[in-house]
Amino acid sequence: MDLGLTDRVYVLTGASRGLGFATAECLVADGARVVLSARTPERVAEAVGRLGGPEHAIGLAADLSDLATPERLVAAARERFGRLDGALVSVGGPPGGTAAGATDAQWRESFETVFLGTVRTARTVAAALPDGGAIALVLSTSARGPIAGLGISNGLRPGLAGVAKDMADEYGPRGVRVVGLLPGRIMTDRNRQLFEAAGDPEQARAEAEAGIPLRRIGDPAEFGRVAAFVLSPAAGYLTGLTLPVDGGALRGL
Repeated sequence: MDLGLTDRVYVLTGASRGLGFATAECLVADGARVVLSARTPERVAEAVGRLGGPEHAIGLAADLSDLATPERLVAAARERFGRLDGALVSVGGPPGGTAAGATDAQWRESFETVFLGTVRTARTVAAALPDGGAIALVLSTSARGPIAGLGISNGLRPGLAGVAKDMADEYGPRGVRVVGLLPGRIMTDRNRQLFEAAGDPEQARAEAEAGIPLRRIGDPAEFGRVAAFVLSPAAGYLTGLTLPVDGGALRGL
């Protein structure tokens, strides 16, 4: 199946590793070119190298809480590759713990980065996209049901799912699509940390897998392939939905 990705250009945030990098790999493998961002310059440079260098990818060290970051990403795509067709907006997970136990400082920092940084990036990219452009927000299954020990995420992710739906309504008449992606248990550094924090990582993993119909933790590439499809012209009639990539763990219809 030809996804129509050849020579298309995408911005991906939080993409030096994990789900963002897995998506970048899938996009580049199908002929797209990408602009990556993450906070650590060394990791950004390493990721660009793994994707084949400047012919296929460039990178910026940037933080989504910085007001200038979205415009920098849009400008980099246009200057290096001459166009922009979409974005995957991914932000590292907020601190663990309960909603009531989180401090005001933790809530503010998470809101600035996870929530407002995502909204700012999505609206900036959307303003630069042509008809046929697409934006995918990497959220979490916590957008549909709370996850124990992730109180801040439980508070912020459902709001971002609502933002994605609202933006899909607003930008749809221009031919720009907006989709929320809901990764479940996928073996990223974030999930490794959550398992380790449980005290017995192997037991925590076994318990998590028992609650997944496929009885296994997902691989980042499995998310990346879904995200690449959603961003591609092949998914041109998908917008305004939240799509779980969770092995069937969510029980709602």
